[in-house]
Amino acid sequence: MESFSSLIRTASHEQHVEAETSTFMSDLLGGRLGVAAYARYTEQLWFVYEALEGGAGRLAADPVAGPFVRPELFRLAALERDLAHLRGPGWRAGLSALPATREYAARVRECAERWPAGYVAHHYTRYLGDLSGGQIIRDRAERTWGFARKGDGVRFYVFEGVPNPAAFKRSYRELLDAVDVDELEKQRVIAECKRAFALNTGVFRALGEEFPLSA
Repeated sequence: MESFSSLIRTASHEQHVEAETSTFMSDLLGGRLGVAAYARYTEQLWFVYEALEGGAGRLAADPVAGPFVRPELFRLAALERDLAHLRGPGWRAGLSALPATREYAARVRECAERWPAGYVAHHYTRYLGDLSGGQIIRDRAERTWGFARKGDGVRFYVFEGVPNPAAFKRSYRELLDAVDVDELEKQRVIAECKRAFALNTGVFRALGEEFPLSA
């Protein structure tokens, strides 16, 4: 029987590829967009992680979501340092979420408040993505815009508390496999993972409209 973690990975593969190969991400990673587009993307991430981590404390004792609440993953402080570097000390005043970002953050917050297993779906799609594909973004950003290696501007992608990402991802998948919910709930979680990728792709699409290459 296929493990829950590999079911999730297989079921959401298509959405995952769609998010990764969005025009905006391709243009950003291809060095065809300026640092302003990267800063705007980082700003959108702040809203998503604020929703993800703002509700984490309440879930720490939850039997389903609790084991996933790991402080070494938290990204908000790193994002804030990056934004201060990208936008200057007054970055908060200019912070604005795209409608697609608001929708994404609202769904994460809703799951955090009402559906712990759904929260796990969002947790998985974000943090495991950051530990994997996020490293490619960091490398490109350092080379394209001259950020210091693992320094301000790319701290979001630097997990100082996770010295061995491969081992961490293995243990994370083991946690997923051990989630004590019935088959129906597992199917709902898989559907929520797909939704998370779709919401993420929506943000990329909106960013692509804001930063068209023809502009």
